[in-house]
Amino acid sequence: MDADYFTTENPLNVTDLNDSNYYYYEEESSSVLESPLSIMSLIVYSLAFLLGVTGNGLVIWITGFKMKKTVNTIWFLNLAIADFIFTFFLPLNIIYTALGFHWPFGRFMCKMNTTIAFLNMFASVYLLVVISIDRCISVIYPVWSQNHRRPRIASIISLVVWIVAFVLSSPYFAFRDTAPAMDNINKTNCYNNFAFSDDYDSEDIVFLRIMRHQAMVITRVILGFFVPFSIILVCYTIIGLRLKQNRLAKTSKPFKIIIAVIVIFFLCWAPYHIFGLLEMVMHAMKEPSDNINTVLRFGIPIATSLAFLNSCLNPILYVFMGHDFKETVKKSILSVLETAFTEESVHSTSTVNGRSKSKSSSYAEL
Repeated sequence: MDADYFTTENPLNVTDLNDSNYYYYEEESSSVLESPLSIMSLIVYSLAFLLGVTGNGLVIWITGFKMKKTVNTIWFLNLAIADFIFTFFLPLNIIYTALGFHWPFGRFMCKMNTTIAFLNMFASVYLLVVISIDRCISVIYPVWSQNHRRPRIASIISLVVWIVAFVLSSPYFAFRDTAPAMDNINKTNCYNNFAFSDDYDSEDIVFLRIMRHQAMVITRVILGFFVPFSIILVCYTIIGLRLKQNRLAKTSKPFKIIIAVIVIFFLCWAPYHIFGLLEMVMHAMKEPSDNINTVLRFGIPIATSLAFLNSCLNPILYVFMGHDFKETVKKSILSVLETAFTEESVHSTSTVNGRSKSKSSSYAEL
């Protein structure tokens, strides 16, 4: 890897999950395992794979085959499917890292692997948006929600979310490419070829690559993070104000779980998007800053590992937020998950004469 990696003449950009390791790979290292950050990544990827495949597989089995189909179970089922698909392909990243960032799986799998990673990101965040809107409508229009909130509609909405996620992640399939590594022709890199050609150095191509890179990053940050979380924050602000206004003592377990899922998603993905913007700025600079270079070299691998971990954390939240920890240990995983997903009614601490039954149970699936 040449020393001018961060200049715009370099065809690689690394904030697309699979490229993050380039920042801390050193040409003189005889083995990628000599890098502490590489070892950290391998440990995190392996942990995410083991916990993600087993945990999300279990959630898919429970919500898809063992429980009654409800709106809540459909939301959680689709979240689990998105995470399962992503973690199932993690062994490709593990092997890629262990081989010193040599990609032996061919161009198609290079394209597919990155596309799946961002398909997971977009699908997850938009499912959280849909869930937030669903909860908000249930609070604002409780009677209407009870009459129209149906599993079939939730299934259709989930399908639309997957289509939107596929459209937003498809450019990564187009731009992803393979080529011999710059430091070793016997290695193959999986990278973003924004030039769509082998010409990286001409002035027009450099400008085109920078523009495409910036468009991809800005689109990802705005449509994959800023807009979705703005909608989520507005929805839960409305929910919070309405619950406070009605003096509700507690909310249902699905509501608490989804709040935890949203917080975890934010904490896991926010650093990744921040470093993505920083890396974009770095590529556009004529004289890259050594300080930013150092921050990216260490920050991006950590932020990427954190984003990977998100896909294995949700099943853990489902279990340990479904019951008190001691109770969880005593119960079978099946009963714990069933309890975690059970749609419970919310009871008001204050009673008002003339309040209808439908009103008192209208917050049931928050």
